Parts: sequence; structure tokens; C-alpha cells
Amino acid sequence: MSDLAPTTGSGAAAATDGDNRYKAVQQKLKALGQAMDLASNELEALLRGMRTNAQRAEGLAVDIANAELDGKFVEMTNQVSVALGGAAVEVKKLHETAQEVSGLAHVTRRTHARLYEGLDTIRSGRRERTPRPGFFAH
Repeated sequence: MSDLAPTTGSGAAAATDGDNRYKAVQQKLKALGQAMDLASNELEALLRGMRTNAQRAEGLAVDIANAELDGKFVEMTNQVSVALGGAAVEVKKLHETAQEVSGLAHVTRRTHARLYEGLDTIRSGRRERTPRPGFFAH
């Protein structure tokens, strides 16, 4: 039996809105990185459980065969083991992708801060309004 239980709200996607101010972008990148870290951890736990259950199913198939039960039960149990092993391979790929996206989100957040934090500090510290982007391009 699986120990996995569905979770609610822990990995919710960040809301998308039109707010592209420095601090809002930083917060969205932080939320994305944290959500992907959480997803990566949950996928790692799922992967371990699937591998364990695949090994148990394989052992159970041997036990069923040793008990000289009908061969169809041995075959069905072996199929469960193979299916769990195949699913575990796909979960591993998903886990690796989640780790990659998490790392990229953190790198992007640091790069964004390096490029725009100084500008945000200047813009936030003055009382006058700043022209919209593209104003000086015409």
C-alpha cells in the first residue's frame, strides 16, 4: 500500500499578472524556485516509493510462484512490478527536470537582481515619476 497522500496548495503556481516591477518579478521568481524545490522533493519521495514497491511486487511474484499458485497471478504481479519500474523511470526524468527548472529560477533571480536592483533602488528613492519604458526611444 502506498504512503503517498495528495497535497493541496503546497505547490500552487504563482499568479500571473501584469506587474513587472522589480520587486514583483523577484517575488515571482522566488515563488517559482520554491515551488520547484518542493516538487523536486516530492518527486524524489515518490521515486523511492515506486522503486520499493516494484521490488516488493517482484518478490511477491516469486513468493506466489513458490506457493505454486496459478501462473496467471505470477504473471500479473510481474506486470505490476515492470509497470512500476517503468513509471519510476519517467518520474526520475520529471524529478531531474524539476531540479533543473528550480536551479534556473534561482540563477535567473540572482541575475535579475544583479542587473536591475540598482535601478530599482534609484527609482524607488526619488519622488518624481519615471517615464515609462520606451519613452526615450521615439
